[in-house]
Amino acid sequence: MKSTKLLQVVMLLTLLGCKTNQPNVVKNEKKPNVLFILVDDLGYHDLGVTGSTFYETPNIDKLANEGVVFTNGYAASRVCSPSRASIMTGKFTGRHGITDWIGALSGEEWRSKSNYNKLLPANYVHALPHEDITIAEAFKEQGYKTFFAGKWHLGDEGSYPEDHGFDINIAGIDAGSPKGGFFSPWNNPKLQNNQKGENLTLRLANETADFIAEHKDSTFFAFLSFYAVHAPIQTTQEKWAKYRNKADSIGIAENGFEMERVLPIRRLQDNPIYGGLVETMDDAVGLVLKALKDNGLDDNTIVVFTSDNGGVASGDNYATSNLPLRGGKGYQWEGGIKEPFFIKVPWLNSIKSSVVPVVSTDLYPTLLDLANLSLKNEQHLDGVSLKPLLEGSQKDINRPLFWHYPHYGNQGGEPSSIIQKDGWKLIHYWEDGREELFKLPSEENDHQNVISEYSKIANALSNELMQWLKQVNARYPIKDDEFNSEKRLQHLQNIVEKKLPNLEKQRLEVLSSDFKPNKDWWGSKPTQD
Repeated sequence: MKSTKLLQVVMLLTLLGCKTNQPNVVKNEKKPNVLFILVDDLGYHDLGVTGSTFYETPNIDKLANEGVVFTNGYAASRVCSPSRASIMTGKFTGRHGITDWIGALSGEEWRSKSNYNKLLPANYVHALPHEDITIAEAFKEQGYKTFFAGKWHLGDEGSYPEDHGFDINIAGIDAGSPKGGFFSPWNNPKLQNNQKGENLTLRLANETADFIAEHKDSTFFAFLSFYAVHAPIQTTQEKWAKYRNKADSIGIAENGFEMERVLPIRRLQDNPIYGGLVETMDDAVGLVLKALKDNGLDDNTIVVFTSDNGGVASGDNYATSNLPLRGGKGYQWEGGIKEPFFIKVPWLNSIKSSVVPVVSTDLYPTLLDLANLSLKNEQHLDGVSLKPLLEGSQKDINRPLFWHYPHYGNQGGEPSSIIQKDGWKLIHYWEDGREELFKLPSEENDHQNVISEYSKIANALSNELMQWLKQVNARYPIKDDEFNSEKRLQHLQNIVEKKLPNLEKQRLEVLSSDFKPNKDWWGSKPTQD
């Protein structure tokens, strides 16, 4: 009698899906959809959920709280095209060869920038290689409908999204920034102008929402790649006023910049134009997530949210501050490569956050694995599946991470390569062979070079880095025989004496109550003209 009752209990538990080895997993019968959201130039601390008290991002904060936050998530590069190529291929930059943003000068052409540097940047691959099987092609092979909207910047015609596995391409061209700005009319052959003054970020979100609605009965891989929050930094008068008043209520500091090694760098988050641009991007994320819910797909759609590199704290528009992380876009330090990195898997709730270092090359195998599709181990050579971490069945991943950037960043970064392993990060500089060693994790880890105290660790990491670069046939910068030290010194002096004070002046102008960028606020008011 007792054995009969025990058997009935076991059968009941089985029917309810209460398996002891998977207490937090609910299996899906239908293959899951995938929504990949990539933001351009979004800094690690540009979101409320990652510590910003100035920018407001309720939709992204909610997404992060519903998924898993990787607090040590990294982009594969400090600038856009290399990072994007790594997402598409699952390979580190030194391996696939796109080591700088496509269009950047290299070799002797670099001299025309008149920066008077010691090295000539390495040549690099200028389009996503067709021999690579992209993440879109991998999903398409398995019957997924594939969709791309937004910034591509991985090659010209013949190497657009539709040439690399995407069935639909909205606005993806060779450009790295929105031609014509963030308000219609824009100059993009892949995106029709419908209404003058229409916002580009919201338009891309609406295009994605329409795709979701139209394909709710199929299985899809949708890649929403915002041009925001890249320059040109633009917003509406209303959003500027909101953040200008917010900065004023906090108290506008007299100075907002300090010198880094080469260029000034922003040390405060108080740019009201950028604040409006970030909030609009968050509004757009909300639109797309609402589309998933409205179409009954939110319980069976994996959502990824991340950025392609650090926030722009130097160069371009000096838009944000990444402090306490050092540097920003283009820099070799944490501010250049550490990113918001969230993955929401609706049927998993084992963990809410992870401190394990992960990188954007991991997303290719992770998404295939979560969808129960075969991995392509010969393709995504530098990525590992994070599924065991997400399920809570694995606590760590022990492997080295590599970054290779044999170029000068527009933002002040130096030609260098990086290895990160076992809680240490070593940076090798190609100008003079010097190296820096930092202990991880720490918000201020790039401010304390400890190489003199841990020389044996540094030597071992340096040797491993050099061996890896040799293994992948990495390209290197070369000495510029025309280097003029006196011109270089004068160039740096001009930055301190002229560039820095001009930036401080411009910052206060943007924060003044009567600021007006032009007569129509970049054409941001929708009209029927």
